[in-house]
Amino acid sequence: MEETKDSLVVGRVNQGRILPQWLLQLLMLFLFLCFTFPLASIYMIKHFGFQSLVPASVNPSLQPCKNEESINLEPWIKPPSKMLHTMSDKEVFWRASLASRIKEYPFKRVPTIAFMFLTKEQLPFAPLWERFFKGQKRLYSIYIHSLPPFRANYPPSSVFYKRQIPSQVAEWGEISITDAERRLLANALLDISNEWFVLLSESCIPLYNFSIIYNYIMRSNHSFVSAFDDPGPHGRGRYNNNMEPEVNITQWRKGSQWFEVNRKLALYIVEDTKFYPKFAEFCKPACYADEHYFATMLTIQAANLLANRSITWVDWSRGGAHPAMFGKTDITEELMKRMLEGDTCSYNDRNTSMCCLFARKFAPGALEPLLLLAPKYLGF
Repeated sequence: MEETKDSLVVGRVNQGRILPQWLLQLLMLFLFLCFTFPLASIYMIKHFGFQSLVPASVNPSLQPCKNEESINLEPWIKPPSKMLHTMSDKEVFWRASLASRIKEYPFKRVPTIAFMFLTKEQLPFAPLWERFFKGQKRLYSIYIHSLPPFRANYPPSSVFYKRQIPSQVAEWGEISITDAERRLLANALLDISNEWFVLLSESCIPLYNFSIIYNYIMRSNHSFVSAFDDPGPHGRGRYNNNMEPEVNITQWRKGSQWFEVNRKLALYIVEDTKFYPKFAEFCKPACYADEHYFATMLTIQAANLLANRSITWVDWSRGGAHPAMFGKTDITEELMKRMLEGDTCSYNDRNTSMCCLFARKFAPGALEPLLLLAPKYLGF
């Protein structure tokens, strides 16, 4: 029994070590394919090239990812499509203060003038300004700061259509007026094409045609900011010792709030966090920040870049705290000549008789006679 059992076990082991014939055939076929396929591939590459091995339906070129963001200059140089936005003053001032340190532009830039209107409601002289701007679309931009919640109703064909910026209450004599002017500058700086910035009121009119004013401003070596040292009660008499050390009394200046500044000085104004807090806290009626802040701060920062005069004509001959207001009956040929003749002043270090480019203050009723006299005296 034991010998029989051992012989059966040995027989089964020997039987298990012998591979079946079908498995040997399959193994031989596999080895044959492994040997012949590389040889066939080498032959086809040698005689027909690599492309013969790639199926015709496969496109070997690389395709860019459809969701990949395109990075170019357009978002930086294209002006905002809408004036109304949700940025706070702090946010828009920060955005406006971003400036390139390279002065040469890597694209064709046509410098424009930003006309910034500080108004209460509708512009009463819009028809006169429409005539002034006609045909000059590529050379200017317009920004309007009006009292909220007023919304202008200009037709789509108007140059003032949808040109209102996000506004806040601005009260005469308060720091809020200065805030509104800085807000206008910040919004205008978002357009990289704007090289000059002109502050105007709703009672302002232009005294020359667009081409004359554009060339006069663009060719100026100085920004037009009125800044002078007034030793009297309405000048140094408004100074507060708490302004020190940022501003001492010898640096204190007074001037007109209506200015024309280039881009460099506009950046000084919107990025200022040194002088503005002092004026906001210590220049309150009878100190009027709009008469002292720009004149003082820019004199300290860039005195050599200031013309130290205004190019907005006003009439103080009637006396009082405000210049004369001209109504319908005041608009005569004599008045037009008086505004245009002016006095002798300095322009790019040379004497000139063209001293003012704009004039104020005009009542809404003055529109009709101004439109009649404009072609003869204003050139448009």
